[in-house]
Amino acid sequence: MQQHYLFFIAQNYSFEILRPLQSHIRQQGGEVLWFVYGNEVNVAHFNEDEMYTTEAQQAVDFNPLATYVPGNIVPNFIPGLKVQVFHGLEWKKKGHFVIRGCFDLYCTHGPATTNRFNELAAQHGYFDIIETGWPKLDGLFTSPSYQWDEQRDVPTILFAPTFSPSLTAAPALFDEITRLSREKDWQWLVKFHPKMDPDWIAKYRSIQSDKLKVVDDCDVSHVLQAGDVMVSDTSSIIGEFALLGKPAVTLNNSQPGDYLLDISDASQLESSIEQALQPPEELAQHIKGYALDLHPYDDGQSAKRIYEATQQLLNNGKQAPKNMPLNLFRNLKMRKKLGYWKF
Repeated sequence: MQQHYLFFIAQNYSFEILRPLQSHIRQQGGEVLWFVYGNEVNVAHFNEDEMYTTEAQQAVDFNPLATYVPGNIVPNFIPGLKVQVFHGLEWKKKGHFVIRGCFDLYCTHGPATTNRFNELAAQHGYFDIIETGWPKLDGLFTSPSYQWDEQRDVPTILFAPTFSPSLTAAPALFDEITRLSREKDWQWLVKFHPKMDPDWIAKYRSIQSDKLKVVDDCDVSHVLQAGDVMVSDTSSIIGEFALLGKPAVTLNNSQPGDYLLDISDASQLESSIEQALQPPEELAQHIKGYALDLHPYDDGQSAKRIYEATQQLLNNGKQAPKNMPLNLFRNLKMRKKLGYWKF
């Protein structure tokens, strides 16, 4: 009998995270159904060979052995294990270690998150932790570099801010990036988070030139390959860039580390980029150390490890001694939103 697995998604970034896992499940003879929650997923992104539904009843009838979730919540009425795979690497952001009573298994990325989640597992007692790496990164190290018509053989600066109004560098750096894109012999790629304020996306589009391009492509890996230096803030994408051994300049990072060149004012941007383009050996070593702590896997096998971690629980049962909490209010709220009232 064919094994069924559900992908519970609410954002467009889920495609890049979960498709490597879908590929591995299919290689094992399994079948995947994507369950779209909310109205922020563009269903035009689905490929012809991918099945999806917006109907809770169809997800339940699919009877999955496990449901994989890049977001924070999943309804408990769906059968099978609930597996958290996370939507980003950046553990510094508020909420990364919040336990919401939804998951049987957390598939962590590296020591930076595994150690803390192990402490939380011991405290709460109803979920397991297995370090697997992140499936989105399975193609990062072999991805071809992004190509565009105006590309030249000069340094490429990738600006990739987060969307959160309290953390994003997009407003504070707009004037300086505008100036640098006109005066310096660099080329800029601007890659926004899918949830970025459309007004700021429009403003950066307004300064596009042969030296600055706003990238719309959903595939982040090849854009990361194209950049020599990243400019950001507290975005989770900084971690992905660090895994390639490349330096980042950040504006007011919430928890700056020695692997970053963190600045507090836009006037420091130019000199910091110049330093990053010729990084000292000490900075390079700090970036390497941070990458090993964040995500020590560069073998492209994280999706396989997540699948095997799931099979381990399915075959041997959870090691956690307690049952999942009822979580009544959250689950009633999700039932109402999904229109599902069968018990």
